[in-house]
Amino acid sequence: MRYEGPIYRPPSEADSLLIQATVGCPHNKCSFCMVYKKGPAYRVRPVQEICEDITEARKMYGGRVRTLFFPAGNTIAMPAKDLSYICLFATEKFPLLKRITVYGSSQYIARKGAQELKSLKTGGLSRIHVGLESGDDEILRRVKKGTNASEHVEAGRFVKEAGIELSEYVVLGLGGLERTKEHAAATAEVLNAIEPDFVRLRTLVPKVNTLLLHQIKKGLFQPLSPHQVLMETRELLKNLECNTHLISDHYTNYINLTGHLPENKEKLLREIEQALMTDETRFRPFFIGTQ
Repeated sequence: MRYEGPIYRPPSEADSLLIQATVGCPHNKCSFCMVYKKGPAYRVRPVQEICEDITEARKMYGGRVRTLFFPAGNTIAMPAKDLSYICLFATEKFPLLKRITVYGSSQYIARKGAQELKSLKTGGLSRIHVGLESGDDEILRRVKKGTNASEHVEAGRFVKEAGIELSEYVVLGLGGLERTKEHAAATAEVLNAIEPDFVRLRTLVPKVNTLLLHQIKKGLFQPLSPHQVLMETRELLKNLECNTHLISDHYTNYINLTGHLPENKEKLLREIEQALMTDETRFRPFFIGTQ
């Protein structure tokens, strides 16, 4: 099997077979992301090569593969007919396959539209991981996300309408101290409108070679302290009214919050209040990410 450039996958895909379908990211402008800033440039791998890698994986692992993740940064951007084809091909090669997943940004999902997403569902695509990051338009503009709140909602609804599972990722602290209230409130509003299957929390860690780190060093962006992140999380959770599964499955987070909403909301809020009673020195230290 062949791989080019950085290969990232969500923690929930730790046991999944990784077959690279695209290289790089077609947007590659987010101020907080360093993954593809030095390349490689975005491109879609030839379908024949992808199928060859799937066939090789079949020889290596037999029929044991149950979950499959197609990297890289925005595989949903590849032509729907090609993505559907490789999903169908993988399903034929791995009869026990239960889930096929990709990353996808809202702007590329919205361009697909409801009908193309339904065709992908028919082809076998079963889950999309979306970097919502924030529901606040000003934050999305500042971090150069390339989308806005209304497009987030439109894309999320397209995915849900197609019957594809949806994981939405929120970056706690992305608005810095200046927009922490707006970040929590607007993000909850967008998530309530989408009602994704999963809301996955990440805490902002500035990365080397990024515009955001430059802004921090220049004093243009003030990161949140551990308690401030927890208070932002509390406000987000208080405003969430949708039926979803909240997960904080990442090393960047200060505490692990996991539960179904709305039934587990009060329990999760109590966990946050308890964490706020812990001295900030007991939490992980501030660090700059290198990957």
